[in-house]
Amino acid sequence: MTETTTPVPAPGTVLMYSTAWCGYCRRLRTQLDSEGIGYEVIDIEERPETAAFVEQVNGGNRTVPTVVYPSGAAATNPSLAEVKAALAN
Repeated sequence: MTETTTPVPAPGTVLMYSTAWCGYCRRLRTQLDSEGIGYEVIDIEERPETAAFVEQVNGGNRTVPTVVYPSGAAATNPSLAEVKAALAN
């Protein structure tokens, strides 16, 4: 995980940078829904100014999903287990 300077989500929730066509993003959203974990989605194609943050935490790549936790840490394409573990801390 990488520390970030982006706004952080409320405790127990995540902020997910995504695109409409990303299958990994859809899968993670479905899993979060099934676990009752709240999230906010930011589509980096609808809000191109947010892509710079995604590139910053992913070595210049626009890799999604990029998830930000309440701690301010970010993870790229995390599993549901990784999200749950990060929210438990």
